[in-house]
Amino acid sequence: QVQLVESGGGLVQAGGSLKLSCEVSGRTFSTYAMGWFRQAPGKERQFVAAISRSAGRTYAADSVKGRFTISRDNAKNTVYLEMNSLKFEDTAVYYCAGVWSPLDNEVVVTSEKYAYWGPGAQVTVSS
Repeated sequence: QVQLVESGGGLVQAGGSLKLSCEVSGRTFSTYAMGWFRQAPGKERQFVAAISRSAGRTYAADSVKGRFTISRDNAKNTVYLEMNSLKFEDTAVYYCAGVWSPLDNEVVVTSEKYAYWGPGAQVTVSS
């Protein structure tokens, strides 16, 4: 069974930085396309960033482009989300997600296509 666990969330002032990690159990992490999503109170889950299984391709939502960076270390079964220049509106529960992919450079941006989800990590940005 594949399990995902996020860490690194917390409280930060606007303009600050945080780095989220998501560790994935199992020996097939290198075959998964990975993504980060977030959900603020009263709002729908929103795509943040995605990375292909080879790390050769990434994609980020316009709202975070230039501020957030997704990366992965297949040797450590971990995907990261580095968040800089944080804004109050980035406050949300952040979820990592994974899905098996047959393609080295496929990025998946639709939440419905992901098979595995972590429990989420709270990120709170104070203004």
